Amino acid sequence: MRYVIFSLLTFLLSIDVNAQKFSVDLYGGTTNYQGDLQDKRLTFSQAHLAGGIGVSYDLTDRFSLRTGVLFGKVSGDDKLGKNQIRNLNFTSGITDVHLALQYYITPLGKNSLTPYVFAGVGMYHFNPYTHDTANTKYFLRPLSTEGQGFEEGNDYYKLTQFNVPFGAGVKLSLSENLNVGIELGLRKLFTDHLDDVSGVYVDENLLIANRGTKAAELAFRGGELKTGATYPAAGTRRGGDNKDWYYFTGVTLSFRLGNGTVGSSGRMSQTGCPVNVY
Repeated sequence: MRYVIFSLLTFLLSIDVNAQKFSVDLYGGTTNYQGDLQDKRLTFSQAHLAGGIGVSYDLTDRFSLRTGVLFGKVSGDDKLGKNQIRNLNFTSGITDVHLALQYYITPLGKNSLTPYVFAGVGMYHFNPYTHDTANTKYFLRPLSTEGQGFEEGNDYYKLTQFNVPFGAGVKLSLSENLNVGIELGLRKLFTDHLDDVSGVYVDENLLIANRGTKAAELAFRGGELKTGATYPAAGTRRGGDNKDWYYFTGVTLSFRLGNGTVGSSGRMSQTGCPVNVY
């Protein structure tokens, strides 16, 4: 993942500032997620600040290729949801790299407002963690909270995975070289462990024998409540079966590089070349 990010940043820094059709994209906003500890599809509850940088290349006045790297954070807490007796919580940083095709619903540069949609392929890195009652930080994957790594056929989940990025936005042209906009970018994931919660509870004694008492304490935290709930029986449902999601919402800023504007043919004219910043 670090190699991918390094390669992308090297590419961004190597772009000729006079290259036609290129735009530098800056992004600022929030990240959030939907999963077992946050069941709302789209919400700003428990959202965190995010930012990123990218570059886009105009193929025509309707299509462009875009790539970029985004940095954010997601979290969830049962105290704010429906399953409070489980009493779990998590936080994870998100590093996201994507490559996508962007389609402008109205030709780029023809109107002051330009709505668009995009879709592509991506890769992301996450690593969920929590804090115990003494405020000590524990990464959850090594604790095997659902028996990963010692139950037969139950492997560790990967911390770097592929995703499918897609979304929509609208750009407002402030000048021939500057656009500002808003964007919603969703990420379809292929894991249900972004929050370390999925499947069923592993046997408590088996978990303690393989990963220690702290793993059992953090696999079910109902005992921390006044109700004094006990660790559920092995096989009891711990999380849902649906895959997790995360998403970015925020403001984009686009600066055009070089001299030239996008004409109806999709080629740069002699008057100015666009740069886009998200």
